[in-house]
Amino acid sequence: MKVCEYKYNNNLHFLLVDEAQFLTAKQVEELAYIVKNLNITVICYGLKTDFRTYFFEGSKRLFELSDKTIEIERQCSCGRRNKTVNMRIEKGIPVFEGNQIMIDGVEAEYTSVCRDCYMEEKNKRRIKIRKM
Repeated sequence: MKVCEYKYNNNLHFLLVDEAQFLTAKQVEELAYIVKNLNITVICYGLKTDFRTYFFEGSKRLFELSDKTIEIERQCSCGRRNKTVNMRIEKGIPVFEGNQIMIDGVEAEYTSVCRDCYMEEKNKRRIKIRKM
């Protein structure tokens, strides 16, 4: 069923999208169409960047088209800054390269840290690789 039909039949006022970073640019553009032409508020939640600090496709397009963005602030455990970066941890070791999205076959955890903590871990990893 199309959104316009659903709105008509169910008095739809807003859409909530979670994990919006996984949207395609085209899907974000369709959401912008829904806001403009169907007068439905769309609220998206998701990550801004991946573990390499690059935008996800959906996040990038959302920032380009959004009327308003709000970042949820949480202080890093170091106390210096807010958590703004996602770090991938594989087998207890921070990882800074690899596929943006890994679903199957890799045991990975993600933790949010501030940019300073992220860069410190990345620099430690570079030094260990050079010594090997």
